[in-house]
Amino acid sequence: MSGTAVGIDFAVAERPEPAVAEPRAESPTVVMARNHMPTLPVRPTVPVEPGTPWINDPYGNALRTGRGPLFLRRLSHPDRPDGFGEEHVLPLGDVGCGPGRMVAALAAGGVPALGVDLSQDAVKRTRHSGGAAIQRSAFDRLPGEGRWGTVLLMDGNIGIGGDPVALLRRMGELIAPGGLLLAEAVPEDVDERLTVRVEDAHGHHGRPFSWARLGTTALLNAADSADWIVTGRWTAGGRPFVELRRQRANHPDAQPPITERPHHS
Repeated sequence: MSGTAVGIDFAVAERPEPAVAEPRAESPTVVMARNHMPTLPVRPTVPVEPGTPWINDPYGNALRTGRGPLFLRRLSHPDRPDGFGEEHVLPLGDVGCGPGRMVAALAAGGVPALGVDLSQDAVKRTRHSGGAAIQRSAFDRLPGEGRWGTVLLMDGNIGIGGDPVALLRRMGELIAPGGLLLAEAVPEDVDERLTVRVEDAHGHHGRPFSWARLGTTALLNAADSADWIVTGRWTAGGRPFVELRRQRANHPDAQPPITERPHHS
């Protein structure tokens, strides 16, 4: 992969905010308010040796220093579909927790939560903030598999691995029957498979990796393919969210009604 971005040359997502940002304001179910970062202007990249994505790259540097901004740089054209502790029961897991603001906020409120992130710096910052976190991939062996009550896929993390259906199926392995998955979609009506990399404002970047961007429609389609039941959808601060449930083993045909929550500006 060359050092120049291919295709549309702008930031397609942001992860994370500067680590010193204030905690998000609470939504009806999770802390869900965040400011979007500015678009990265077109500039030649600085030839540097890229580091491992999410670990030894600008993302890790931002977590260590508390300074941003960061940008997820598109390197490929989207692949659009046709038509467009082992013994503990974990009530909540935040997959791709980043600096751990949600995990720490939940822990402060007495809700046991576990953050999962590939970045050692993300795990350190989460623990420093009072939350629990482990350094692993979402596809690695995780504590309490099959017994998690709730899983969060916030801040574009439905894109992890570049295969949303595979990711949602993996989340189904973590969550107990009847458990809850809260996933954030992008505001646009998109369904993209991409190659991206994390960059900072100076052109320093990590190695390319696979990613995905899903709007609400695409997320609902992926959830259906992964055998999730849609039980809610809403928008808060211009950010769309979907609530999914795993079927209970003793009620395989149960279909809870979809709830349209009030939109929050």
